[in-house]
Amino acid sequence: MSLHSFRTRRPAVLALLVLFLLLLLAAPLFGAGSGEQTATAPEITLYSGRGESLVDPLIRRFEAETGIRVRVRYAGTAELAVLLAEEGERTPADLFWGQDAGALGSLARAGLLAELPESLLEDKPEIYVSATGQWIATSGRARVLAYSPSRVTASEFPESVFELTRQQYRGRVGWAPTNGSFQAFVTAMRVAYGDARTADWLRDMGANDAQAYRNNTALVEAIAAGEIDFAITNNYYLLRFLADNPEYPVSQRFFADGDIGNLVNVASVGVLGTSSRYEPAVRFVEFLLQQEAQQYFTDVIYEYPVLDSVAPNDALEAFDALLDTSPRIDLDALEDLQGTLTLLRNSGAL
Repeated sequence: MSLHSFRTRRPAVLALLVLFLLLLLAAPLFGAGSGEQTATAPEITLYSGRGESLVDPLIRRFEAETGIRVRVRYAGTAELAVLLAEEGERTPADLFWGQDAGALGSLARAGLLAELPESLLEDKPEIYVSATGQWIATSGRARVLAYSPSRVTASEFPESVFELTRQQYRGRVGWAPTNGSFQAFVTAMRVAYGDARTADWLRDMGANDAQAYRNNTALVEAIAAGEIDFAITNNYYLLRFLADNPEYPVSQRFFADGDIGNLVNVASVGVLGTSSRYEPAVRFVEFLLQQEAQQYFTDVIYEYPVLDSVAPNDALEAFDALLDTSPRIDLDALEDLQGTLTLLRNSGAL
């Protein structure tokens, strides 16, 4: 540019320079404001032992409804419980959502969970609320006896899970000793009846040629394939098969009311005591206990709601009927997984 051109355009150039300098001076202000907004934007970290495909739609719905962002770490319930114990005060987690009460009970006993607001705990059935007030069930997952309706007569239905060791059931019953829900059930049996009787049952089941399968889905499939006639499993596995094929050749039922074989274990959630985001974390818990989420658990996942106001799923027992059939047991006491694994190994089930 020539000197003449510069002089001619100097006012415009100077104006641009002034504007540029003003923008430079303002940039830190804008940056500070933007950074502050990011730092204070609601965000919580959830450790989830619940499967991503099952619960991600609910988490996204919560984000859309509240504006609170949820960072999720998915893994097995037991794995995450151990991780939280190892991380202690250093954990980034604000919440833990597990598949069974034992994991939450272990964290509560270790002093890692905060107390929940009383408003969340009141008016809930005792089978869904921690005695410590530090975690609460989000849904119920019942143990049942699945069976072949074409190969089992009404007179063969046992009244108790303990009866499955009788000769008439030899080689006809399937179980899944490596499965987490089965191990939680065995832990409940230990709590209710002691290690000695539980060990006897495990050994007697093995001696009665109980057939071992890798998981609950395989148990239901084995009945349909004619490999076994009975299986002790969770209620929702068969219901997922029936949703795809109403003629699927398997049925299920409970044992007599109060039998330990009807254990209602719970998916449950708690807030970490180290969380600096207690209020938004509690909002997530509140969301899981509201009508919309509870209806989702019932209609989509085939789990039992913790609210009696939820429209019933015809494939499930009625709310009050489930409470009647469920054994009364301290779910906080289902934490001793290591003791259960030792018992399973010593009995030959593992």
